[in-house]
Amino acid sequence: MEYENDYQQYSNSKYECLLFDVDDTLYPYSSGLSLQCTKNITEYMIEKLKIEESKVPEMCVQLYKDYGTTMSGLRAIGYDFDYDDYHSYVHGRLPYEEKLRPDPVLRNLLHSLPIRKVIFSNANDAHVATVLRILGIEDCFERIVTFESLNPTHESNVSDGRENQESNVGSGMDSDAGADPPLPKSPVICKPFENAFEQAFKIADINPKKTLFFDDSLRNLQTAKCMNLHTVLIGSSHRTTGVDYALESIHNIREALPELWEELAKAESPYSGQAAIETTVRA
Repeated sequence: MEYENDYQQYSNSKYECLLFDVDDTLYPYSSGLSLQCTKNITEYMIEKLKIEESKVPEMCVQLYKDYGTTMSGLRAIGYDFDYDDYHSYVHGRLPYEEKLRPDPVLRNLLHSLPIRKVIFSNANDAHVATVLRILGIEDCFERIVTFESLNPTHESNVSDGRENQESNVGSGMDSDAGADPPLPKSPVICKPFENAFEQAFKIADINPKKTLFFDDSLRNLQTAKCMNLHTVLIGSSHRTTGVDYALESIHNIREALPELWEELAKAESPYSGQAAIETTVRA
């Protein structure tokens, strides 16, 4: 891994790790890949789970709102299906080559910083690997935390029916205490809930207080902020609650966070903290 031996040199910096979401963060929402993914989810619900078509759009939105991902919500309310089959249908049919292209600008930005870089995505391994490969940044990250990382294969891949335990929905976010009965608990661990972040911290050995987290989801960032991460919203320049920095594009990282490069320059300068000595160079 490029710069791997330099990490220790900059361990006293404000940030020791840069933590990145993938979809609509490392590439823009305007690519259309997320819209195609949503289309595949609705088709899966209709074709595979035999849910009435007229109910799917509203159901999809509500499950995403309640559980972080539609997949997690479907498992919570009693639908039994294989995770790999779901991911194959939803992500395996995406037109990656049509929607994405190599991003040398992002690659250069990432490689210009000898700070640990980690991926933290709700998506599955194959999807994340494909996106990183096409963008040309697959070698920019030290660790990759995905659906499989958070939901190991040795655990049950099929539920026994409806879960009656209280969901962790609202963890790390504002909620109206006692306003509604508890939702069924999902067996799926995912953002925006605290247990997903806790798992990621352990898996990637992350100190949240010295980590900068990039995501396009405000809900994910609000939980992250509650867990002591420094937060960067991607896709908007408007800061809001739970957001430390807001960028229209991941390409704006240098303009929005010049301190990352300033700390690097200070660490590399042989005269850091010392008066410069004037020298004469003769040709």
